[in-house]
Amino acid sequence: MLPTKEDIKTELKQSFTDDVIVALAAFANAKGGNVYVGISDDGTACGVRLGKETIQKWLNDIKQKTEPSIIPDIDIIETEGKTVVVLSIQEYPVKPVAFKGRYYVRQANSNHVMTAFEISNAILKTKNSSWDFYTDPQHTIDDVDLTKVQFCINKMKGRGISIEESPVDFLRKKDFINGNNISFGGYLLFKAREDIMTTVELGFFQDSDGILIKDSARLKNCLVSQVDDVMDYVKKHINLAIEIVPTQTENIQRWDYPLDAIREIVLNMIVHRDYRSSADSIVKIFPDRIEFYNPGLLPDEITINDLMTNNYRSLPRNKQIADIFKEMGEIEKYGSGIRRVRRMCIDYGLPAPEWKQNSGGVVVTVWKSGQVSGQVSDQVSDQVSDQVSDQVIILLKALTGRMTIKEMLEVLGLKHHPSFRLRYLNPALKLGLISMTMPDSPNSPTQKYYLTDKGKHFLSDNKFCKHNTQK
Repeated sequence: MLPTKEDIKTELKQSFTDDVIVALAAFANAKGGNVYVGISDDGTACGVRLGKETIQKWLNDIKQKTEPSIIPDIDIIETEGKTVVVLSIQEYPVKPVAFKGRYYVRQANSNHVMTAFEISNAILKTKNSSWDFYTDPQHTIDDVDLTKVQFCINKMKGRGISIEESPVDFLRKKDFINGNNISFGGYLLFKAREDIMTTVELGFFQDSDGILIKDSARLKNCLVSQVDDVMDYVKKHINLAIEIVPTQTENIQRWDYPLDAIREIVLNMIVHRDYRSSADSIVKIFPDRIEFYNPGLLPDEITINDLMTNNYRSLPRNKQIADIFKEMGEIEKYGSGIRRVRRMCIDYGLPAPEWKQNSGGVVVTVWKSGQVSGQVSDQVSDQVSDQVSDQVIILLKALTGRMTIKEMLEVLGLKHHPSFRLRYLNPALKLGLISMTMPDSPNSPTQKYYLTDKGKHFLSDNKFCKHNTQK
């Protein structure tokens, strides 16, 4: 049966033109595919007229206009008195394949010009190498902190790995240095000074919408130090509860999230980041979740669904960097990290984390459990119930979304009077039940107010119903 529409491995053409060769080159740079010559865009077989030398001329044209030269398989199909020629090409082992000096790759149902990153990645895959192996033209061995190299050596020795070399000889043995030159991977792992190549932006937000930021930090240090530094920041801004177990002599410490899972996500972020991108890695901590953004899309061979079903093999973007973290014991096994993160979160009573591709990178979201939120809600209600007046409750119930003072007064049917601030607004602000969108003067016409998580917990809690009934 002949296809009636185009897809990631199918191209339909009415006649043989340069567009046919472009499609073949694009298929060769992807997963292979078939070009059907003699079928129109709507899937109708229009057929082609073949002469004695037509097929040979086509093959010569394809061979001359591609580099390295590709030669497709040919199949001729007769259907309803029409002749359709199928040109088939497999994924080419030497990439990328060019058409007249330009590189194309098949994506969905069309051919796209390859970016510089895609071209370099294709070359690296052909050489079974990765970007971090290449020499950094801007830095030398003098830009490396050898005490950090020794730190890694000590961790490896602690795992039973025998290492007798000095830090410099260790770097040379691992192909980090050649003469006085250092690879990109060696520089990023052990650099002596901070720079923007490894920037990680950290933010702690007061609200779930990410409007009010309470604390921020920026890391620019070497990769061997970043994992612990990111973890320290996360632990600084999540809660630690102490569970008293009568049957045990020691109490149990429980964080909002399983720290082993968070560390695994941070490791993946640092090891698999695309350091050629100008974007930074970003960690955002919200009251109900943590988001990790990392520059660099998944390889073409892997989809988000593959990650969720564990139907993939690990393809480290930075092989030198990944190998060091593996030998240090930070990475247990290639390709198993996502499965273990999902299992740890589920066993901890949390929803399964979410992975998605966005803005040229991968975003991982870890959600806080409903149980922890309920504990917070109880604490909030206990602390504020006796301090909340009828006027504050009325204001909380009337506040939908973000509202200006004028809008709140209209909803409440009140006039703009000092008593509104005194009896409604100021007490709610003081108790942290509402907050302002901007740190300006309360008289600003652009100032808006909204329910905080604390206010939402208070309204949704059962104690509020009892409290309100008594009032």
